[in-house]
Amino acid sequence: MSQGNPDSLSGKIVTLLGGSGFLGRHVVQELFARGARVRVASRNPDKAWSIKPLSNLGQIQFARVDVSKLDSLARVLEGSDAVVNLVGAFDGNLDAVQGSGAGRIAAAAKAAGAQAFVHVSAIGADAGSDVTYARTKAEGERAVLAEFPSATIVRPAIMFGPDDNFVMMFGELISRMRMLPVFAPEAKLQPVFVDDVAESIAIALAAPEIHGGKTYELAGPEIYTVLELNQRIAASEGRKRALVPLPDGLGGLIAALPGTPISTDQFKLLKAGIEASGTLPGLAEIGVTPRPLELFLDRWMTRFRNHGRFGTKSAIA
Repeated sequence: MSQGNPDSLSGKIVTLLGGSGFLGRHVVQELFARGARVRVASRNPDKAWSIKPLSNLGQIQFARVDVSKLDSLARVLEGSDAVVNLVGAFDGNLDAVQGSGAGRIAAAAKAAGAQAFVHVSAIGADAGSDVTYARTKAEGERAVLAEFPSATIVRPAIMFGPDDNFVMMFGELISRMRMLPVFAPEAKLQPVFVDDVAESIAIALAAPEIHGGKTYELAGPEIYTVLELNQRIAASEGRKRALVPLPDGLGGLIAALPGTPISTDQFKLLKAGIEASGTLPGLAEIGVTPRPLELFLDRWMTRFRNHGRFGTKSAIA
């Protein structure tokens, strides 16, 4: 599929709402490469200050915004040629953040004169789900398209990268614990490289006439069970670990307890699996060749090996 003119974003003002997070920082760098002028707007824009040295003079701006307030949205979106909504959460008032709130953001972007709008949802968005996160994600998609019909919806799977809180979290845990319980061990995951998602977003912004009004599921080329993923990470660290698969009943009971590493809703989402449905276009259709986790894993896990890069993968500890 045509990606449109990659230079069409050159000099354009692209506002990233929620742009100081993991995905936002990678989208910023993709937009820099395309010559865009980027406005990073979030409740805590200082979290993205580390990106500033990567920009050219005058290419980045930071702004504080409260997306629940229309006047705050209007101020931060003023003059935007394109907008990306990255706002989301797992707890709190999810309707206000990613349900009806997403529609409010889309309406504000339209009022500001934005010509392109990308809304980041999630694989597993389901209006009929009993999990608030999944249900409000679906409701947010519907609200966005009602206000901005030419918006592009992207639904990423779990994203991985050298600065993620997914593969790196498992890497840290495996390096420290000789025995590790595994929740939903047989659940299937189809993780996607964060830079492939960032590129997809930029492509959609550059060619709204091609990608507007469409929904894409962004998933990687590999499918792992949760247990297989942990085993692969341990192997990349050169560590022999006792990975203990938890029966789903026990996993659900633990998730319901306060202070555990996973909530009940997160456990339900994980148990259901996080993989592409196959009913929607994906990375290939938007024009991106997906890169597998295997391409990076051994290199990224070096930091967790005994003696780091001076150690060997075969060392068992």
